Amino acid sequence: MRFHKKTYLDIMTWKSFERPMFCELMGLLTGLPEEWKAQGATENELNLSAFDFDYVPTVGISAGGFFNGLAPVVLEDTPEYRIERDPMGRTTKLCKQFASISLPLTYPVKDMDSWLKIKPHYEFSESRLDWNFIEEAEKLGKSGHLIVFGLPGGFDEPRQLMGEEALCVAYYEEPELIHDIMATLERTSLEILSRLARKITIDQLSVHEDMAGKSGPLIGGTQIEEFIKPYFSSVWNAAQAHGAQIFDMDSDGDMNPVINVFLECGLTNMYPMEPAGGMDIVALRKKYGKKLAMKGGIDKHVLRKGKADILAELEYKLQPLMQEGGMVFGLDHRIPNGTPLENYRYYVDTAREMLGIPPRDSSQKGWARMAF
Repeated sequence: MRFHKKTYLDIMTWKSFERPMFCELMGLLTGLPEEWKAQGATENELNLSAFDFDYVPTVGISAGGFFNGLAPVVLEDTPEYRIERDPMGRTTKLCKQFASISLPLTYPVKDMDSWLKIKPHYEFSESRLDWNFIEEAEKLGKSGHLIVFGLPGGFDEPRQLMGEEALCVAYYEEPELIHDIMATLERTSLEILSRLARKITIDQLSVHEDMAGKSGPLIGGTQIEEFIKPYFSSVWNAAQAHGAQIFDMDSDGDMNPVINVFLECGLTNMYPMEPAGGMDIVALRKKYGKKLAMKGGIDKHVLRKGKADILAELEYKLQPLMQEGGMVFGLDHRIPNGTPLENYRYYVDTAREMLGIPPRDSSQKGWARMAF
């Protein structure tokens, strides 16, 4: 079911709403469509429209990251992998059978000198703003689309420039380099927001960090406090002044050790809340209350077990406490390989019943995931 952005905003800020939202955040993992076809899946089940998920139409404005780079070039393409030179000048590799995202093999920033060469690609220019697109976004926003400003990650953007290991070393050995990257991202984002505010209301600030695994985040509160908090706080304050209600972060893994410091940065929402990474949405709700809204949180791996396991997971995660607001229910990441189609059907139908959502209309055409 299509939701107006006001309903989504009301849910995520604990205002009055009619019923919870239930969605699929990420879609099918590579290889699962072939498995489901062999199990008799319809085309609408493969594109997920048959499951009639809730969604909010969204317009993304992402003008603050790397800009005006090289044209990508394919260097090698085989049935197993593709190697490219991307707009940043990095050599990347996509393993086609296992992944949907290319991984960098090389990075452009190694020190302050190499950063200064690429820095102009991050500085503000009026050409970053496509006013025809922004005017169309303004119209869509008035019709109920969620207007989302994509903020370059405080950890993820330097990671894209340097790689994880070099970045983590640089926090200690070249802090002035990281401070300059952060300051540049902040200035450019603020310049963009100040111009957008003349024309359009930003509803949500969104940042992709993906900075944790099962063992915890790749950096701690000390690094976030020194390097990322000034950037995030400054941009969030500006976004709020222009009408933004939500500051949303995407990160897999165990973010428990750094949730508090990110809340101090202004963060209001996190997803996808992976149980395998120690993210228990019920425990987090009891700990943080209305300070932290969430999306996801239902254990995707349970779908590969039996229906009794699925029912137990839903009874725990969809309990009344979690239906009071500040929650969009869905799996904690992509639907994994080995998930029986019949189990997925059972999961969707059972969750809808528990949440008081009418039976799904499998005649829906196309689908829209909650891509915030």
